[in-house]
Amino acid sequence: MIGVTDLQSRPEIVVPAPLPPFTLTALERLFTVHRLWEGIEDAALARVRGMAASTLAGPVGEDLFARLPALEIIANFGVGYDNIDVAAAAVRGIVVTNTAGVLDEEVADLTIGLLLATLRRIPAAERFLRDGRWNEGPFPLSPSLRGRRVGILGLGGIGKAVARRLEGFAVPIAYHGRTRQEGLSYPWYASAEELAENSDVLIVIVPGGVATRHMVDARVLTALGPDGVLVNVSRGTVVDEVALVAALESGTILAAGLDVFDREPHVPEALLAAENVVLLPHIGSGSRLTREAMGQLMVDNLGAWFGARRVLTPVAETRHLIPA
Repeated sequence: MIGVTDLQSRPEIVVPAPLPPFTLTALERLFTVHRLWEGIEDAALARVRGMAASTLAGPVGEDLFARLPALEIIANFGVGYDNIDVAAAAVRGIVVTNTAGVLDEEVADLTIGLLLATLRRIPAAERFLRDGRWNEGPFPLSPSLRGRRVGILGLGGIGKAVARRLEGFAVPIAYHGRTRQEGLSYPWYASAEELAENSDVLIVIVPGGVATRHMVDARVLTALGPDGVLVNVSRGTVVDEVALVAALESGTILAAGLDVFDREPHVPEALLAAENVVLLPHIGSGSRLTREAMGQLMVDNLGAWFGARRVLTPVAETRHLIPA
């Protein structure tokens, strides 16, 4: 990390929405921090050279960039950055970074937990016990992971971490991505629909954004089939939520485990009422250990930029803006 003494001055940065207190404290050790939600005069914004963003900030694009003429870098708290208009940032010469890598293992752990909770109906079994119904007889038998084929939609860092864990369960694994990856033993399918046709579990781990919006639609859910289980730990926008509700209600698929939703924190009433769904409040990376690591990487990206015009984890769309 670039320390305070390594910086010629304390660069001014803006934080559009609240971050974890430990992250804000780390930022304040190195930078002059302006909290956008507290109100900032345009004269102060004109001096801002960096931004510490997160999905809680909502859309980060031209409207905000126009108020930040000196902005050089946006360090995002999270691996997903679909709330940031990276094309507009690139045009303005603004480097964007994320927290790739440090949350892979945590999200993969949560994914396996959500998969097992969905298949073995663990939350429903706990409610059964707490409601005193065990005295009336045993909990109904659940589906199993045994004998299932698992398809991973998006085999990036998190997807590979999930696949490594699934290997321990001795289940067949396949994947779909934009291109076939060299050196992998898992079968590759050319589309999400084709992957679903050859899977009994479909785990969704692709980035959000326009390119992946509703990638999992009615056709993909139909291909997954009446014994199929969907697990989404990516972005809610990747799954057509209306089609998913219809598929769950009609028996087009068996069940779903969801950590993300289309309009968070809003969750459709139909999903809240469904018995064949496990719902979580977007906690994939939500351990203190991992959130601290994410915050530190964001701080380190900002420090590296202002100290040496380098960053640790640039996103692909703005990597070309980093000096050679």
